Amino acid sequence: MNLLAKTLIGALMVLLIGLLARTRNYYIAGLLPLFPTFALMAHYIVGSERGTADLKATIVFGMWSVVPYLAYLASLYWLVDRLRLVPALLAALLVWSVVAAGAVLLWQRH
Repeated sequence: MNLLAKTLIGALMVLLIGLLARTRNYYIAGLLPLFPTFALMAHYIVGSERGTADLKATIVFGMWSVVPYLAYLASLYWLVDRLRLVPALLAALLVWSVVAAGAVLLWQRH
């Protein structure tokens, strides 16, 4: 049942993004992916299974996870004028992957 609830929440977010993208306030669709739906789940699970110290470490790492997202957004902003949409998205995803991998490697060395 827990997995079904998570699936429904994810589907609801996709539906809301799709609906907002069609409105005159389409830019709000860019805010919805940042709603902490999955962060809430992750923080609850880590907090209830691992304890406060591990939860705090997860929260700090989550703060650093903004860096790969900003790299994705900056690269996509630059690429959409230079490539077609799908290649720009794929390239920006690659940038996110590289920066995210770097963040994980740096965190592990910490």
